[in-house]
Amino acid sequence: MNGARMYAKASTSHQSESELVTQHASLVKRIAYHLIARLPHTVDVDDLIQAGMMGLLDASQHYNAEQGASFETYAGIRIRGSMLDEIRRNDWAPRSVHRKAREIAVVMRELEQQYGRNPLDSEVADAMGMSIEEYHHQLHDSTGHQIFSLTELNDNDETHALPITDRQSSPDDEVQSYGFQQALEYAIKTLPERECLMMGLYYNEELNLKEIGEVLGVSESRVSQIHGQTIIRLRSKLTEWLN
Repeated sequence: MNGARMYAKASTSHQSESELVTQHASLVKRIAYHLIARLPHTVDVDDLIQAGMMGLLDASQHYNAEQGASFETYAGIRIRGSMLDEIRRNDWAPRSVHRKAREIAVVMRELEQQYGRNPLDSEVADAMGMSIEEYHHQLHDSTGHQIFSLTELNDNDETHALPITDRQSSPDDEVQSYGFQQALEYAIKTLPERECLMMGLYYNEELNLKEIGEVLGVSESRVSQIHGQTIIRLRSKLTEWLN
């Protein structure tokens, strides 16, 4: 009898999970297309959707309504996290691109300390022994990777999800997170005016590169360069936190 009751309970639970996945499958596509509009063309939306479905399935198995958050809120966090994890695992940027981005960040930090202001493109290029064209090419190559660097830096989803996840943060973690957020906000405010505007359009207004180019009056390629430089500049300003 006990075994029969356990089987009935498991069947009901399985059916509930299946219903949750079916009812929220459209959420996966919505998040995937929201992300893909802001990513390089090398990212395949079908790969994002597949990863997102795994996140949705995981959410359906671990959701606890007693924690207070709606399933859609909880699932959205898991879905988006699964998509970002998939892209991190399949990082398309060669090691040389990552290395060059770190080198640029170091030079930017040194020049900022030397001049007491944000260095110009030409100043960074000269310091690295590059032509301005080579420097812009490096920025363009690093853009795809840097998109997710900032997403990780400024992603509060997991913090918001803490009441319904297994991981609990300590008081020290909370202080560290708050301190970093404050440092990030200050770093963004100290960016050159056009870069600060671009960040607002990209991360707050959620415009894609083409739309931002129309606002700034430059090409999509140039916006890509500006974005890459801005993320590297932020990383240079936040070196103490990131290390």
